[in-house]
Amino acid sequence: MRPDRLARAVAAFVLASALPLAQAAYIEKAVANGGSVRGKVTFQGALPPDAVEKITISKNPEVCDVDKTGAREVVWVDVKDSALRGAFVFIDKIKAGKKWPAPKGGKFVVNQEGCRFRPWAQVVKPGPLTIKHSDPATVLHNINAREMIGVEKGRVVRSTIFNFAQPDPGEIVKQLTIRRSHYVSLNCEAHNFMFGFMMTPEHPYAVVVNEDGSYTLDDVPPGDYTVLAWHPKFGLKEAKVNVPAGGKAQASFAFSAK
Repeated sequence: MRPDRLARAVAAFVLASALPLAQAAYIEKAVANGGSVRGKVTFQGALPPDAVEKITISKNPEVCDVDKTGAREVVWVDVKDSALRGAFVFIDKIKAGKKWPAPKGGKFVVNQEGCRFRPWAQVVKPGPLTIKHSDPATVLHNINAREMIGVEKGRVVRSTIFNFAQPDPGEIVKQLTIRRSHYVSLNCEAHNFMFGFMMTPEHPYAVVVNEDGSYTLDDVPPGDYTVLAWHPKFGLKEAKVNVPAGGKAQASFAFSAK
């Protein structure tokens, strides 16, 4: 290849790698005679050795160590009666459907309270995100939100969306702009035992499973879909479903440590 053509090809590759992934815009519309997808996310077999991590609380123990144990148990794999809690279920690449429902209180919120992110897992719409500091003024938080790029391939690289200190109680609004991935991790740079996760899809057909591992995606336009379950530690599983008009489709997912 001629040197000038090679240079142009390399430049085009570098530019393409830096740009966000192009995706068709989701179209909000009224759904006539929609159906639902229901199921359960479970865990099978023995828990992995690192399902629970114990991290020493070295900062702000008067607020962060309410149990007076000196450590925080970070539960990466939360299983009760076989239900895998903290998992997400969503429809992959749905092009059109219902509108996003209004969030509770009129805004999407990540709350830092008791030196924890509350909730641990949630679905939020890309756009304005309220970061709330609910701890005393003696506690400095520093929230780091990062895209988890490569979840689909099982090789995750994290890219920062925003990272800022929040020394005072109150609320700060940040723009949650997604470029490469809709899987987002949260951690506090001031407290190494604070973690959380979010999903930020273009569409509202995504949920965190209930405490018993069950989920429902409702008001789905009739048709064929790929439904995915994501657990931050175990990755993705998928199921193909047909949603009948006014009817129900079933899709359950079983994860394991293997």
